[in-house]
This record gives sequence, structure tokens and C-alpha cells, in this order.
Amino acid sequence: MTFIETVPEGGAPEPVARLYETDRDTEGRVPNYTRAFSLHPELYEAWRGLNKAAKQNMDPRRYELATLAAARRRRSSYCALAHGSVLASKFMSDEQLLDVVADHRRAGLDEVDVAVMDFAEKVAGDPTLVNQEDVHRLCALGLSDRDVFDVVAAASVRCFFSTMLDALGVEPDSRFEELDPPLRRALTVGRPFAE
Repeated sequence: MTFIETVPEGGAPEPVARLYETDRDTEGRVPNYTRAFSLHPELYEAWRGLNKAAKQNMDPRRYELATLAAARRRRSSYCALAHGSVLASKFMSDEQLLDVVADHRRAGLDEVDVAVMDFAEKVAGDPTLVNQEDVHRLCALGLSDRDVFDVVAAASVRCFFSTMLDALGVEPDSRFEELDPPLRRALTVGRPFAE
């Protein structure tokens, strides 16, 4: 599940037990990423607050598209599976999501969605390549400076979380095995499921 030994659920000390209980209540189980952060629950709480703040003013669909683009660029299977699942359950069909994952520029998305995904990908890949023209493109499509900031925040928060999970060897949760096999394969952009 991870390269490191995590705190087991039974007999976990108070901050970790609370962390597990909170995610069990909201997720219906304790996700593998929560277990990975059991060695530093304060960091997990800080990330959760940062992530909540980063997305609170964003359109939920835009947040998911930007996050998927960043996760795909970072080759984070865990995050691509998680956010791809949200897109498939709330915003698009499996077939459309397959097209988005294959090439979001040719998937029938509108120009704003394509530009947001391009921008989030660039932020996640090499933020030193972001330039004024990238921001102008988004603003010309109707995004405000705050909207641009929010896309940068969503991609940046994803970079932190994806890096933590992949560097610790956190495997995608078994719940993702329930996805349609072609979709699961398409969203497995980096670390594979355990054998």
C-alpha cells in the first residue's frame, strides 16, 4: 500500500484516530492517502484546509478539469482516478471522459475548458514556462484575475498532494477497480494498481 509503515487503525493515537474517523465518515472508508498521512496528521489537516480554500470559489466542474489536467501532467494515477471519477459521476459520460483523457483539445470541450486544462497542465509541468500570454488567453475567454489565480491554486495544491502520494508509494484505492475497465486504464496515468 505504501513504501512506509503507517499507523494501523486499531489503537491509533488521538490525532490519527480522529483523522481516520473523519475520513471514514465522509468517504465511507479510510482511503489509502489518509493512511499515508497518519505519520503527520497535522500536515494532512493543513493540506485539507488549503485544498478547501483553493476550490471554494471555483466552479466545481472547472476545479475537477484543472485538477485532472494537473494530475495527468504529474502522472498521478491516484489523483487522476479520483478526480476522473468525480467528472464521470457528476459532469460527463464515461465516453466523454475517455476522450478528455486521450486529448482534451479534441474532446468536444468548449474553448474555456480547453484553455483551463492547458493552463493547469503547464502550471503542473513547469510553472517557469507560464507567461503573460497564457493569462491573457484565459482573460480573453472571460476569466478574471481571481479565476486565473484559482486555477493556479488548484494545480499547485494537486502537485503537492500527488508528489506526496507517489513518493510514498501510495496505491490507488480498491474502489477505483469498480470503474469501467477502459476508463480505469485511461486514468491510470502513472503508478499502476498493485498486482
